[in-house]
Amino acid sequence: MKPEPSSLEDIIRTCSRALVIGVGGGGDVVGALAAARFLEFCGLKFRLGGLSWERSVFDPVPGPRSLSEVEEVRPLHRYAWLANPNSRTFTGVPFAESRMAGIIGGDILLIDINGGVKGVVEGLEAAQNEFQTDLLVGVDVGGDSLAQGDEPGLRSPLADSIMLAAWAELEGRGQRVLWAVFGYGSDGEMTTAEIETALYKVAEAGGLLGAWGLTNKTVSELERVVQKVPTEASAIPLECARGAWGEKRIRQDQRRVRLTPLTTLTFFLSPGAIYRTLSRPARALSHSASLEEANDALHSIGLKTELDLERERYEGRAKPT
Repeated sequence: MKPEPSSLEDIIRTCSRALVIGVGGGGDVVGALAAARFLEFCGLKFRLGGLSWERSVFDPVPGPRSLSEVEEVRPLHRYAWLANPNSRTFTGVPFAESRMAGIIGGDILLIDINGGVKGVVEGLEAAQNEFQTDLLVGVDVGGDSLAQGDEPGLRSPLADSIMLAAWAELEGRGQRVLWAVFGYGSDGEMTTAEIETALYKVAEAGGLLGAWGLTNKTVSELERVVQKVPTEASAIPLECARGAWGEKRIRQDQRRVRLTPLTTLTFFLSPGAIYRTLSRPARALSHSASLEEANDALHSIGLKTELDLERERYEGRAKPT
């Protein structure tokens, strides 16, 4: 007889304090807050986090920032630091997490993925020890972490794959972890049909643990947040919660997103199930100890990454996508 799959409430009931991280950098920290409010409703305390990688429209220097390239942070580890409202890059660019720190009135964790999967795992462990958390939640806004690698619209597989591989490794070590997809399809890379197919495959493998929808109270809070934390993808579910329908262009009119009430859902998944069932990109870079090693691993399976695109733009030779 097939064993009963794990369930979201069973995991949450065994925990008291969560570290909730927006795994794609930039505005993903807004989606992380949405998931954190749900966990808070369930009785958990939480700390928020994100990546030291701002969108190139704000920080034109390619790639994530390292510790030597930032100001006003408190290091917990080489690859994990605390950001406050004054934290910024060495060129003066504030992080989305810095803005969020000013809103919620507390420090936000920054994870630097320059150390590849190995560095992320070490940084996360240092942060969990600092915060004394017993649940680690990764929040992907848009759902690109569910990619198998052959989706034609995929543009940013690197950060998601590094983070997913780190979560899968920690889950394999017996840690309590969750992977969450907020606002599926809202970044215009994978289509809603591709994401729904991916969710079906994860569910078939027993990795769909539960789901939660935005409430009016959380929508109102996040609407205030996005006025100060610039984001397109994390704002799409809020628009849909207010009745937006149809199609919208984002990313300087280069991508289209479908507007549907279903983007207000957050799906909670087993990262190990995604890793084993779907994610060829995460498996390819799972042993990486640097960003370049991870990037090269994705090149080896035919993928171009967001780091490649940023470098092209920086060098003035980007081509329209």
